[in-house]
Parts: sequence; C-alpha cells; structure tokens
Amino acid sequence: MSVTASLLVLAAAVAHATWNFYVKRAGGGGPTFIGLYAAASTVLYLPLAALVPVVTGTRPQASWLVASGVSSVLHMAYYLLLSRGYAVGDLSVVYPLARGTGPLLSVTAAVLLLGERPGTTALVGAAVVIGGVFTIATPSRFGIRGFSASPDVLFGVATGAVIAGYTLWDAHAVTSLGVPPLVLSWATSAGQVLLLGPHLLTDRPRAARLWRDSREAVIAVAVLSPLAYVLVLIALQLAPVSVVAPARELSIVIGSFMAWRLLHEPQPRRRMSGAAIVLAGVVLLAVH
Repeated sequence: MSVTASLLVLAAAVAHATWNFYVKRAGGGGPTFIGLYAAASTVLYLPLAALVPVVTGTRPQASWLVASGVSSVLHMAYYLLLSRGYAVGDLSVVYPLARGTGPLLSVTAAVLLLGERPGTTALVGAAVVIGGVFTIATPSRFGIRGFSASPDVLFGVATGAVIAGYTLWDAHAVTSLGVPPLVLSWATSAGQVLLLGPHLLTDRPRAARLWRDSREAVIAVAVLSPLAYVLVLIALQLAPVSVVAPARELSIVIGSFMAWRLLHEPQPRRRMSGAAIVLAGVVLLAVH
C-alpha cells in the first residue's frame, strides 16, 4: 500500500473511532439519531458534493443513482445494527467485533469474487488483525472457549457482515461505475434521510429532544462519519480492497483507547493487548 493510501486510511481510522465514540456516548442513538445526523450530513456536505462534477468535469450518470440507492440501504442497516449493539454492549466489544468481522469477509470475498491476489504479507497481516479483534472480544480467557454469543457479540458480528457488503459494493461503485467518492457518500446520506423520513416525522418529539440534548454528538457524527468513509473510498482507488479493508481497522486501537480512558469500560488490559495485536497486523499491511 502506498504512503498516500496509508495516510488516508490512518486519517479515516481516527475519524471513524471518534464518531463511534460519540454514538456510544449518546446511548446508541437508534433510528431517530441516525436520521438526524444523516440529515445534518446531507446539508453540510451538499456544497462540496455539488462542486465535484464542476471541478472534475465528470457528468452524472444514471448508474450513480443505482449505486447510491444500494449503498443507502446497506449503510442504514449498518448504522441500525451498530447503534443497537452500542445500546446493549460496550464500545470496546461491539466496535472491535464489527470492524474485525468486516475485513475478514471482505478479504475472502475480494479473493473469491473479485479475483484479487494479495501477497503473503498482506494475508498474514489480515490474519493478525482478525486475531487481535477476537482477543479483544473474548470475555474471559484467551481462546474460543471464552467466546460468548451474547447480544453485544451477535450485533457486532452482524454489523461486520454488513460492513463487508457495503465495502465491496462501494468499492465497485467508485472503481467500476466511476462514482466520485464524495458524491457517493453524500447521496448515501441523502438516501438514508429519505428512508428514515417517515420515522422522523412520526417521532418528532424524540427528534427534538435528541437534538436539544445530543446536538454535539449529532454534528460530530454528521461531519466525521462521511469524512472517514470518503477517505477510505479515495484509498480504494489507490490500493486493492483486500488491503485497504483490513488496514482501516487501526481505528480499533483508537476506539479501544477511548473506551478505556473516556468511557472507563472494564478489562482494559486485555482489550488494549488485543488492540496492540491489531496494530501489529496493520503494520504488516502497511509494508505490503
């Protein structure tokens, strides 16, 4: 992976861990919270998205609408599962599981379906990342016997499966269909507003209360979530998905640290040890 792609993924990891921290601190949020920050994001990023065709000279295509529609559905499922996981479990369990299951499935699908052939170092790095993720998620001793199918674990794994789906689809959208990353991200947010609009209209008192009590979190997620993903989409134009998808899991280290120092979640030694294993895997990916 090139230096430019590595820096993009690093910046995306910081932004991603930070917005997840805000969602967890808001109690998971739920569909009303998702609708609010999707609406805020749509408004905030509209000027930039509108400039992309002007600056690049790219003409919008009908395929862009299809790509963003599918992406909207996948991303909404991702946010709903993730927010539910945060409502029932710790950031330091749900987040690593969600971020780790996704790369495992992404690399597998990229090899089997997209014909990518990552080198041995990249594959070893991906395996180390996944090993670190499951070290963090294991609730007692190291090893599979300590693994628990509790609700937070199930939501984390389910979220990871959706991550794999939207990673592969969005990589196809920006590479094969030629959708500019910023345009895809903005259209995806706009699509979520349309999908969640009826819910927001019927839940206006809760929406008003959430905006009053959690405005900082709503705005932070509205800014950082699209930013993190646009950076990843740009990186996908510079490096294969089988390398970018696992490398972005550096966010697990940052998220685990936030969970320990800011949220005071339990078992910090084991979970931070797992984060260090993840970091070792990311280093292997970076030298690929």
